[in-house]
Amino acid sequence: MARDRNGYRHRVPNPLDTLKALGDQLRAQIGEELDFEALRRQEPARPLEDLLAELDALPGLESVKEQVRALVAFLRVQARRKESGLPEVATTQHLVFLGNPGTGKTTVARLLAQMYRSMGLLKRGQLVEVDRAGLVGQYVGMTAIKTERVIRKAIDGVLFIDEAYALARESDRLDFGDEAIETLLKRMEDNRHRLVVIVAGYPRLMHRFLDSNPGLRSRFSREIDFPDYSTADLVEIFSQFATESSYRFGEGAEDALRSIFAGAERDESFGNARFARTLFEQALNAQALRLGQGDVDTLTHAELAVLTPQDLLAGARALGEEPLPPQPERSSWFGRKPR
Repeated sequence: MARDRNGYRHRVPNPLDTLKALGDQLRAQIGEELDFEALRRQEPARPLEDLLAELDALPGLESVKEQVRALVAFLRVQARRKESGLPEVATTQHLVFLGNPGTGKTTVARLLAQMYRSMGLLKRGQLVEVDRAGLVGQYVGMTAIKTERVIRKAIDGVLFIDEAYALARESDRLDFGDEAIETLLKRMEDNRHRLVVIVAGYPRLMHRFLDSNPGLRSRFSREIDFPDYSTADLVEIFSQFATESSYRFGEGAEDALRSIFAGAERDESFGNARFARTLFEQALNAQALRLGQGDVDTLTHAELAVLTPQDLLAGARALGEEPLPPQPERSSWFGRKPR
């Protein structure tokens, strides 16, 4: 205890308590506490060849795979030039992913983050996913704090901003999305060797987003287009879901599945792989209802594992789809395969 100049006794604050209170205050403002345990637990970087093989194993996306391989080759050659004392070509590693939902953008972003780490371009290679809600605050001054917090988590890794076009205001009304963009651009420049940013969304809206701020076009000069999956790709994706869960197709089921995907409306709202996943879940519900009409306790291993055409068609109708009549896939001698 100590006395002040008026003679009153008061408790002298402990310096450690003061520091702790300051730290708590900073964490409340910044919203982040470094996880040193997570850093210590980080697994070794995966070999680049393994990551490229995983990329190649993804259904469809042939043009995407080609563009990613070209990017990786360019970065490796530039790194080798630097080691040899040759000047590097100034280029941005930030990317724009253009595509509808469910076309593999997040999956490829996660693989790219690991590839950057494998090549020694990023120390950690973690992928931090965020959208407008994770960057923009409701009050003045909060957006910069939220954006800074997310960027701190993504340092030495990749920041993936889905539906990034939502950050750009559509009119002259006040919108805090502009503040998030300005904060992001500054930190991208300040941490250009420690942070890679990937923005993703619908092609039409993303082009409008890139045109909304002059700094965006200069920092995001490389675009990768993610086309919608073909019918054959979606059948393969659905089959993977089934195999992973120990289901198999009954007679005629694959033809029914092909007719469902061929008849689905392909607009910006089409979910691609998400649609395949949801259809798989609805088909399981339909199978369960079908099998539940009998004695469940007497069902055989084979009966529990089979998905019938009726299961798939019922699942599609539950999603508001009215499939085309099943059409067996013909050989190329009879003409082009259905899409």
